[in-house]
Amino acid sequence: MKPRQRKQYFRNMKRSDDSEREKRRKRRRLLQELGEQRIPYLSPTDPGYQDLWDSSYAGLTLRQSGTLPEGLHEKVQSALLTLQRHGCLLRDLVRVRDRDVFTAVSRALVGQPGYTYRYLDTRLFTIPWHCEEEEEGQKDEKGKPCCDSDLRDACKALWELNQFFCSDVKQQTNTRGVKRTRSDTENSEDAPGEGMCEESVKDRLVEEKNIEEEEEEDSGQGCSHSSPPSSTPPAAQASLVQFNVTLINYMNPAAMTQLKEEPYYGMGKMAVGWHHDENLVPLSPVAVYSYSCPAEPKNEGVTEKDGEGKSKEKEREAKGKGTSPEEVKKEGEASVKEDVEKEKMCWRVGLKVAWDIHTPGLALPLQSGDCYYMTDDLNRTHQHCVLAGDTARFSSTHRVAQCCTGTLDYIQKRCSEALENLHSDPEKNAKSLISLLPSILQRIEDIHNEVEFEWLRQYWFQGRRYARFCSWWTKPMEQMEKDWKEMERMTQLLLVVVEDEATAQENRREMADVLLNALTDRQQHRQTWRDRCQSSLAQTLPPEEAPVDRPHWSNDDPDMPLPFDLSDIINRVESLLWRCV
Repeated sequence: MKPRQRKQYFRNMKRSDDSEREKRRKRRRLLQELGEQRIPYLSPTDPGYQDLWDSSYAGLTLRQSGTLPEGLHEKVQSALLTLQRHGCLLRDLVRVRDRDVFTAVSRALVGQPGYTYRYLDTRLFTIPWHCEEEEEGQKDEKGKPCCDSDLRDACKALWELNQFFCSDVKQQTNTRGVKRTRSDTENSEDAPGEGMCEESVKDRLVEEKNIEEEEEEDSGQGCSHSSPPSSTPPAAQASLVQFNVTLINYMNPAAMTQLKEEPYYGMGKMAVGWHHDENLVPLSPVAVYSYSCPAEPKNEGVTEKDGEGKSKEKEREAKGKGTSPEEVKKEGEASVKEDVEKEKMCWRVGLKVAWDIHTPGLALPLQSGDCYYMTDDLNRTHQHCVLAGDTARFSSTHRVAQCCTGTLDYIQKRCSEALENLHSDPEKNAKSLISLLPSILQRIEDIHNEVEFEWLRQYWFQGRRYARFCSWWTKPMEQMEKDWKEMERMTQLLLVVVEDEATAQENRREMADVLLNALTDRQQHRQTWRDRCQSSLAQTLPPEEAPVDRPHWSNDDPDMPLPFDLSDIINRVESLLWRCV
């Protein structure tokens, strides 16, 4: 990735205040336009449901639980319960509009070893799925597995589910593509208004133009926000489905005191608000496995005999009733109403065309073991939410995460790139910078900040949670911290050169400018992370989950080349720049 592309990537991950204000303004305007009204939405019991699905939500595919390979349900559901039993599923302390909030959903990331997934300014680190091909890479230096046998089996089961999804999503997409091609051929001479009309195409183009602004507020319920649009990948990429991570979610509505009502359609309580999934390869699919835990039976003081008595009483009532057309009609209406209530009791995924108040929404009920796929550009042009049911629920959401800047391999190469500019003289026990070109110095300081704030502090902000059940990341993060310490030494060496009166004036000014920008950013970010670690919410966490302000050291620590608080050094460099003017 080129430096310009890398800067753009990180810029895209940060939501500016202006765009946030615009999104809030857009949301307020939409709610004002609606007033007391609600946009209609359709469920399976409503007429026209399938037609709406086919016309406006064609990228959505449902695979019902009974159609999955035999034995897969038992493995996957056992794996999800194992993750919960091991304490791997935890609520994230995420950043929304410059404040920390807990997600309502408890999460863990399982996937390719060394991969991460970033959302809402939070980087999650994978528990590796233990497939046979990579088993050797999942052991420590003593040859000991990074997880215990139960957790390894659980992750392996999720890998098997992932393999099924990879092949099945591709097959489903290809099948749907064939059907579309046939349909287009059959309807090529249809009258205007049938099939894909010209207005629909124009609407889609408008949606694509405005997609960068499309995002619903997170409200602390653990939803992701939209990523800015990226260029369309090559056509071949669409046919290659390789999910590299799965985000495991767990939520028990009974344990939640406050769940927000869905605001636009009146669909019910939201476990996860309206959002686009972020940090994904453009136009890549998402596959979700849903597992609703069996609810505990509620006796409510009714004994078995009471139940039998009521049942017999109902039978007598039924025999005494007539079957007039009016009664049949009433019974039919009551049956439909009962079906609607049953739908609302189960978990559902809601979908809508982003920022569109004319197209009805879609609510898809999910039985335990059901799977659904979001393919084509559905995640980009539509938003989805998760509507809470009556029971606890797990989901395994398989994604093709952007890995250009989110893998251990990537950041290790970045560390090596920076350290190439450090020369060590073992005889004199001294170190020096090889190149003093401002462009090279700028790149090294950028890497320095990236390692500290995108990796080390992200990792330790989540406390000691990873080391408790998986040791895979322990050694790599220790090595990364050593590399970072060398980069601190490199910054100190640059400071020495900048403050040296013998340094050429022109070069000195350029180097001082690079140094000042890097130190100012570093000071600001360190303060932000300190504040986050000491926030009132962070203090409520148990010690093993509480954020750790690391790396941190006292200003007079002899082992560190620079103080933690950089304010004095920043003042010195600023004064130097004033003198160089």
